[in-house]
Amino acid sequence: MRTATIITVLLGVTSFMPSPAVAAESAPVVPQEKIVLWNGADFAGWKLFLSDAAADVAQTWSIDKGVLRCAGRPRGYMRTETPYADYHLHVEWRWPGKPGNNGVLVHMTGDDKVWPKSLECQLHSGNAGDFWVIGGVETAEHAKGGSRVKGRRTIKLHDSSEKPIGQWNAYDIICKDDWVVVMVNGVLQNVATGCSEKAGKICLQSEGALIEYRNLYIEPLE
Repeated sequence: MRTATIITVLLGVTSFMPSPAVAAESAPVVPQEKIVLWNGADFAGWKLFLSDAAADVAQTWSIDKGVLRCAGRPRGYMRTETPYADYHLHVEWRWPGKPGNNGVLVHMTGDDKVWPKSLECQLHSGNAGDFWVIGGVETAEHAKGGSRVKGRRTIKLHDSSEKPIGQWNAYDIICKDDWVVVMVNGVLQNVATGCSEKAGKICLQSEGALIEYRNLYIEPLE
């Protein structure tokens, strides 16, 4: 789904080796054209971090015929080397075997650790579209509380819009100023406003189950 369509929907609704720490934060990039985040061939532009520094990252992250595979163990993530702001992020994922838990982290800042300061856009099977605040990140909806807030979690707006296990799903995540909007297979599932972080790196988690990714890119907001 194109960014313009997503924003229209929103307006209608609202009127290789692990690194122990992240280097000094650089200025975030605001995309002016489509940027392919993962090239389908190697890990150029990404840092791979695992909670077990002695673990072989090649046993966790691998590439097969243009598909990015994450074994889910040990816990950790791969993150962009570059921080970004004000973008439309597109990610496609599927569970090739049993369903499990995972997530896309946006606005990641600070040290590499499990789990880093960020806002998680949940991929847990059946719960894609939930938000989790991590490491001190806050949103207006989470701070307000209410029936949709459970601990660090802000539950999605609608029933699951995920496809059956084994099929590809599409996540479209819009980050604009202090807003984060998530759509799962074209369905608006959550809106966060007043986010305390407005920019940062983008991470794909390793969190317990085999998951596959493809078609990772960001586009400018139209």
